[in-house]
Amino acid sequence: MPTTLTRESPTWLPAPDSWQYHLLLGAAGMLILGPLGGIAAAYMNFSLGFFVGGQVLAGILGSAVTAGYGASGRHGANYIQTAAASVAGMSGMAVVIQAMGWMGMTPPPMWQLISYMLCIGMYGVGVGMLYTPLLVDRMQLTFPSGLAVANILRALTDPVLLRRSVARLAGGTGLGVLASIGATRVVWLGAIDLSASTFGAGMIVGARIGIAALVGGLASWALTPYFVSIGWLAPGDPYRKITFLIALGMIMGAAAVDVSLLLMRAAQRTRAIASGGRAPQRWIVAWVAVWGAAVVATGVAWFGQPVGYQLMAVALVLIFALVNGISVGMVDQNPISSAFVLTVILMAAVGLRQPHVGLIAATVLLVSTAEACDMQQDRSTGWRLGTNRMIQFGYQVAGIVVGAILAVLLARLFMEAYPVLRLDQTTLPADAQPARWTSAMTYKIVGALRSMTEDKPYLRLAVWIGLGIGLVTEVLRKLIRASARYRRFAEQSRVGKGCDFLLDAVLLPSPYASSFGGFVNLPAAAWMAAGGVVASLVDSRVQSSSKDAALPDDMSTTSLVGGGLIAGDALAALGFGIAGLLAVVH
Repeated sequence: MPTTLTRESPTWLPAPDSWQYHLLLGAAGMLILGPLGGIAAAYMNFSLGFFVGGQVLAGILGSAVTAGYGASGRHGANYIQTAAASVAGMSGMAVVIQAMGWMGMTPPPMWQLISYMLCIGMYGVGVGMLYTPLLVDRMQLTFPSGLAVANILRALTDPVLLRRSVARLAGGTGLGVLASIGATRVVWLGAIDLSASTFGAGMIVGARIGIAALVGGLASWALTPYFVSIGWLAPGDPYRKITFLIALGMIMGAAAVDVSLLLMRAAQRTRAIASGGRAPQRWIVAWVAVWGAAVVATGVAWFGQPVGYQLMAVALVLIFALVNGISVGMVDQNPISSAFVLTVILMAAVGLRQPHVGLIAATVLLVSTAEACDMQQDRSTGWRLGTNRMIQFGYQVAGIVVGAILAVLLARLFMEAYPVLRLDQTTLPADAQPARWTSAMTYKIVGALRSMTEDKPYLRLAVWIGLGIGLVTEVLRKLIRASARYRRFAEQSRVGKGCDFLLDAVLLPSPYASSFGGFVNLPAAAWMAAGGVVASLVDSRVQSSSKDAALPDDMSTTSLVGGGLIAGDALAALGFGIAGLLAVVH
């Protein structure tokens, strides 16, 4: 869809699509909003071990920059949030440099670190763009945060949509802020792991996916005693310590079925075209090949990496960018640390026993997969808005450049300002663990790398079991839904609809959805399910005649409130992060 303006903008604003226009948007995204989000992301990763994606926040603030362009300003705001989120996402990867310190690696020159991170980020964004036609255009996955950003941008740049949606969007945002504050200040809310963003994501995806996620979590919880009895878990270990591998395998198994079907259909369409068709993704393939080669070359030249393990890491990105992308599209969860750990397990399986080599290679997985899924999330927003995908890709690429520089600078800044960040927490006794800087992601990364010296075949078996479950489940789902008799039964009666819901959500749930329960703790899966149930109940009571014709189909009451909850939780988290950083600085 074209991105030209439908009305004249004020004379003091640069003309759309002029170099001044893109300079304004780029400066806002990469020099202001991106670094702010990057500081918050680095702080949260160093202190907690996770960070809030910058799409929602950058979208809100970016809309203020492009408000003068009217409804078409949504495209400019989308460019801003794409660049800002790219900068922030790369900045959050500063924990990789912290992991190098924990493992006693001699810090390489700053320019080498920046260049290596740059190559990895460029490779990742290319792989993400490579899968965009599949995940966004053909499968049309929800991408809850992407949908939330699209709704926010549409509302904030269109007076008509704003009037119709402001109460639901603002109400959800307010509730999200209050819930996030309450979870950190009220003991009993913290005890039940209240998560506004998870509840909001559940409201966007609905009950079928939400309940399926809870079914996966309940199954994992129920199997915990068995896992302990066979030695896969130690007493007291959370079930996620093993079920995340099964969950990754489930997504890979289901994806193998779906991607195979899509490829067969594409091949049939190609054969049906006399000309043989065209290759619109050829330039993307070239981009991926060039930057993949650059990742291998820089790893070998500057870090002394064996070529084989670098190639293995680059190849695995092609798998996990798809697998994790589907997870993000379905349930808004990107299990990048799980992909990292699985990569370490696979490298150990083929004989690697050097943690330092594993860190440099698996960093490719961590950073590239994060940026690939970020690209897919951003493109889902652009697809809904009709934003030019090539221009959006350019903003993502520019954000990678700034983010690579900022990631290294922030890592050096934080670790020089707070020497406690240099301490290897995996070797510290319990009473010496820092209270403020828990660095949970770094802890998980280094812990996995130190285990490389001990090959554990049952970890690979867990992946194979998950892959089998995902493959069989997805094949059965496809066969059942291919039956014309079943479709008539499911569509023509309340009993049929109920049975179809039960089959889809409980008895034979989508592996993409149920796998979510293997990645998170049980309360998180429960909040996802609760949001889905509430949304489905509300939607079932809304009569088609009462639908606001001024709103797009995907701007339902529940999606607006759910998006607001995600935005509110992100705003609160950013506030906590900045406040904590300022408190430490002063």
